[in-house]
Amino acid sequence: MTLSAPKTVLRFLVLSGYIPGMEALSNPVIRSLKARAQRMKAGVKVGKDGLSPRFIAGLNETLKHCELVKVKFDEFKEQKKELAVEMALKTSSHLVTRVGNVVVLFKPKPVDDPREETDAAAVPKPPSKDRM
Repeated sequence: MTLSAPKTVLRFLVLSGYIPGMEALSNPVIRSLKARAQRMKAGVKVGKDGLSPRFIAGLNETLKHCELVKVKFDEFKEQKKELAVEMALKTSSHLVTRVGNVVVLFKPKPVDDPREETDAAAVPKPPSKDRM
């Protein structure tokens, strides 16, 4: 399977840590993420349905809760290079590493609005039982 020029360029950009609309990861950050991922078990597995919309939705949900996700290819092992890039693009996440049949994706959690934190802090707490 030959890739067209735009896909090849896009694949190179993703593998080098650049995702359109996202800031590239620095080398120390990538090393740290790889070290964290070594101790993890695969949280998501690519099965016979491949990268179906349902799989991508589940992967997005997992990335919301856990910034770092390890994905294992049970099927489609021959196309793992292309599918890893496609996964990163569809989920707007960074492709940290690809080793064997395992891919590690990272999507930083969005920074909360500081105004929301001050509003939550302004809500008075109920009196404790000790003061009554």
